[in-house]
Amino acid sequence: MRHLLVLIVAFTLLSCKKDSKQTEQNVESSVDISAISTKDFRDFKVLDSKVISNESIWKSLDKQLEDLSEEKYNALKPFILNQDIPNIQSHIANGKLSYEVLTKFYLYRIRTLDRENELSLNSVIAVNSKAIEEARQKDREYLNKKLKHPIFGMPILLKDNINSLGMPTTAGALALKGNNTDDAFITKTLKNSGAIILGKANLSEWAYFFCGDCPSGYSAIGGQTLNPYGRRIIDTGGSSSGSGVSVAANFCAAAVGSETSGSILSPSSQNSVVGLKPTIGLLSRTGIVPISSTLDTPGPITKNVIDNAIVLDAMKGYDESDFKSIKSNFKPYFNGVSEASIKGKRFGAFKELMKDTLYNNAINVLKSKGVEIVEISEVEVDLPDFIRLLNLDMKVDLVAYFKSHASASIPYKTIEDVMAYNSANSDAAMPYGQKLFKGVSEDSSTKQELDAIKNILNTNGKEFFDTPMLAENLDAILSINNYHASEAAVAEYPAITVPMGYTGEGIPKGLTFISKSLSEYSLLQWAYAYEQASKMRVAPKNYN
Repeated sequence: MRHLLVLIVAFTLLSCKKDSKQTEQNVESSVDISAISTKDFRDFKVLDSKVISNESIWKSLDKQLEDLSEEKYNALKPFILNQDIPNIQSHIANGKLSYEVLTKFYLYRIRTLDRENELSLNSVIAVNSKAIEEARQKDREYLNKKLKHPIFGMPILLKDNINSLGMPTTAGALALKGNNTDDAFITKTLKNSGAIILGKANLSEWAYFFCGDCPSGYSAIGGQTLNPYGRRIIDTGGSSSGSGVSVAANFCAAAVGSETSGSILSPSSQNSVVGLKPTIGLLSRTGIVPISSTLDTPGPITKNVIDNAIVLDAMKGYDESDFKSIKSNFKPYFNGVSEASIKGKRFGAFKELMKDTLYNNAINVLKSKGVEIVEISEVEVDLPDFIRLLNLDMKVDLVAYFKSHASASIPYKTIEDVMAYNSANSDAAMPYGQKLFKGVSEDSSTKQELDAIKNILNTNGKEFFDTPMLAENLDAILSINNYHASEAAVAEYPAITVPMGYTGEGIPKGLTFISKSLSEYSLLQWAYAYEQASKMRVAPKNYN
């Protein structure tokens, strides 16, 4: 069945088996997306980073953390671990916490657990050396009693393809080790809302459109990210691997990932957290290392739905430099989420997924809350030239990033320049090769061809969802993990995944809600109602 194929192939960004001898005319069309797959690794070529170490990460902050003893750290756990942002803010308000203490807690926790120990996860690439200083400033600003966004003072990790002043943006690549940049648009909006940028999260290198034969969560800079629910046993998902892992392990209040096709939904579901892939254009992409300007978007990854709404709201804003940016006056996404009812909503459930016990359990929970479940069949549509779209976009979009948003010290102008650097430093820079970069380099098309590819993919993606939604008057469609991430990607539709339990082997799974463009407010309400009715998330036991 097709959903079994997508389970295997749609994890994030995708790998492509491409014959290097193909000519421009017979470049693989990718109608059969079995050509794109994530490999189920157990033995890794590289585990720990050969580029960074605890000593290099923490040398600027060790002294600032000296006053947080292990005793104090343990005493703080009840107020922070697995708490949502509103609860943390209430602890700030009643004096049990301060923003400085909160920030130090997360930094202490990352330093203790993330690298170079028996529980290491390799989920954080860099920390903000000014984070504690910025937290003290938030404590001072808090006293002025002016109305503040709920994200005020919350320590947030950014996926390391998102530009942030004061820390290099590497996309996990050795070639970008010195890429010191200004803030991305969404980094500025987060800061303007009061967030503290705590650091950078590891990722599948180049957002998993680089090697092709490599595990999720590996990067040359950050090493191999591991899943806290099963280190070296359960896949992290990707490409926002470090973002998903760091949230699951309580290394931050929340994190930001990015998605082209499954890169938020996959690691969120694999690490039992909440991830939202927004409508393309709802959030700016300016200052984010790109794959595809057609499909790329950042999005929030959080422990729960209300935090997801808060982080999404803190990132929104019209960006005139992003051609897909949507100009609209949206009400706060966190307003009314917890009061909404799903009684009477009509959700489509795929017949092809009904053998999944967790999916059936989730459907029964929704039925108990008054949801009408309509069984539907997957519409048979192809996604022709999906990989070619990514190839052709990246070829142009990466050049634009180098020109306008990378550090002036970065010498590259094209993807071929990066490939040449990798080849000259192959042991450190590309232990799994650079097959997908080679595919990007070899591909080409006319503007008319590229426009046709985009139009066909968008039409087919919308047909996949719109056909049953119109026929059955559905509000949303229910999926699992990132099983239908590729269709949602090309339709440019939003999706949110929420923990729905664990398999017999302890592997987390997520219930994924997909709906029409700009339906984020409704998706958050529905996801919240399911989350509260099911309460399926359990924190990873070794990290409490």
